[in-house]
Amino acid sequence: MAYPGRSLTERETKMAETKLRTREDVKKEDTWAVEDLYNSVEEWEEDYRRLEREIPELRRFEGRLGEGTEVLLGMQKKSDELNMLAEKVYVYANQRLHENTDNGTFQNLANRAQGLLVKLSEAEAYIEPEILSLPEGTVEKFLGESDELLVYHQYFENMIRQKEHVLDKEREALLAAVGELAEGPKDIFTMFNNADIRFPEITGEDGRPVEVTHGRFLTLLQSRDRGVRKEAFQALYGEYEKYRNTLAAAYRANVKQEVFYGKVRRYKSDLEAALDRSHIPVAVYDNLIDAVHEALPGLHRYVELRRRLLGVEELHMYDLYVPMVADAGRKIPFDEAKQMVLEGLKPLGEEYGRLLKEGFSSRWIDIYENQGKRSGAYSWGAYGTHPYVLLNYQENLNNVFTLAHEMGHALHSWYSDANQPYIYAGYKIFVAEVASTCNEALLIHHLIRTTEEPKQRAYLVNYFLEQFRTTLFRQTMFAEFEKITHGLQEQGETLTADRLCEIYYGLNREYFGENICVDREIALEWARIPHFYTPFYVYQYATGFSAAIALSKKILEEGEPAVEEYKSFLKGGSSHYPLELLRMAGVDMEQKKPVEDALHVFTEYLEEMERLAGNDEI
Repeated sequence: MAYPGRSLTERETKMAETKLRTREDVKKEDTWAVEDLYNSVEEWEEDYRRLEREIPELRRFEGRLGEGTEVLLGMQKKSDELNMLAEKVYVYANQRLHENTDNGTFQNLANRAQGLLVKLSEAEAYIEPEILSLPEGTVEKFLGESDELLVYHQYFENMIRQKEHVLDKEREALLAAVGELAEGPKDIFTMFNNADIRFPEITGEDGRPVEVTHGRFLTLLQSRDRGVRKEAFQALYGEYEKYRNTLAAAYRANVKQEVFYGKVRRYKSDLEAALDRSHIPVAVYDNLIDAVHEALPGLHRYVELRRRLLGVEELHMYDLYVPMVADAGRKIPFDEAKQMVLEGLKPLGEEYGRLLKEGFSSRWIDIYENQGKRSGAYSWGAYGTHPYVLLNYQENLNNVFTLAHEMGHALHSWYSDANQPYIYAGYKIFVAEVASTCNEALLIHHLIRTTEEPKQRAYLVNYFLEQFRTTLFRQTMFAEFEKITHGLQEQGETLTADRLCEIYYGLNREYFGENICVDREIALEWARIPHFYTPFYVYQYATGFSAAIALSKKILEEGEPAVEEYKSFLKGGSSHYPLELLRMAGVDMEQKKPVEDALHVFTEYLEEMERLAGNDEI
């Protein structure tokens, strides 16, 4: 076996939780050190009040930005100062809310923080229009007169690049003022999905009742008991079915506001508007979908292999997550998960390993699920403090990779914050998934390389194939769903629940092929995907995965020189455009090649799994 472990004793199994703990019952060492942001709500209130007082000070620069270097620099410094403080206020309030979304105190803090961001946005609304109205060459002249102002060169260049999409200051102020309203659909979905919806209990593998939750759903779908998988699948989607029209209205409203902003800013589509924020051509999005469509026969082949290895006459959607190799999965306690991640990421060098250990020992991570806690996993934080990671850790291999993934985000943020001024510390979404997925690729390579036993090796190969299915294929399917539905809204079609289900069901049929029964419940999966409320985000999981495969290969083959190039990428923040940052690390995402190369790796591992199955080694 590649890594040590133990099975639960009978006594431990009987004591295992079937009901979620309250937040108050969670051990402090298993929670994140939110006190590193603020020791108390009272401290938070002090900064909140300071922001309320100082935000109006930005107005004293209005109408004066063309006066000279000192005025423009003064405005930028004040803007940075207030945005840094607002970020800290916002992050703290929302992280406390995410600990328990039922908590009224932190609901109030989060709402107030959001309102303050809107006020800050309103106070800054004049800046871009005023800068863009200056005579040509004025900004460049000011940059040449001040080394302090020259730091903002990339920021101003990107602003001027988008000049045709910036409105006059009155309309920019109006858009800023309605910004809080635009968050409505996302807020409604978030509260419904995290605080209100409850799923029924089902019968677990041991015959005892177990409550279906967001955090447990995937674990239940990985059960060796097919009855458990089916019951969990039907229980979860049965609840979403009850609210399908409400959820369609929330999704439709979010698409409408995105289409509105795209039109107001004079883009050809809201897709173009979303991608242009990171200077990404629409062709990158289309190339991804095209490349994956060309590779769908490989996915269909994988689905048929899964059916054979599971020994079922007909494969169902609830059979897609259970490991194809029996008895290879096991429970992995969190302490062991940390050690596995440290070992797997050794190719990134001693410094990277030291930072990982610091994150593990200094409570960067909120580890376990509790009642009301936000579902899923993420990395977040505020400039000037260490990053934070939210998990809902379940003791399986998938969650070990989630830990590696989120720590990839966290250390990307750490390197970026440590090496960039505030204005460039926040890297763009397009590169956000590269570091996280590179960690996963390195970890899976380590585990496969150190495993000799055929069944264990097959289990890990299966896991890697699943990463391709869920990240490269499935996220591209999500991206195509978004492109279709947003396009229909732009054409004036009403996105009813029936229409959304029809589109989503059809995509599942196309992507997964004829060797699986596409259960009717899966038509409602769109209704539970939080990322759809950040439109045109998910495609970057697929492009990031492709780039990560290329970067991890370079690191493993070239060693320290490739690691240093990679760390330069991590340190870059948004000081260059995303495509340029990746080119610096050796990957060109404007071409289809990285996606095609990643899909070729999928085929290679699929062939190995077919060989292992054909030789009866598993």
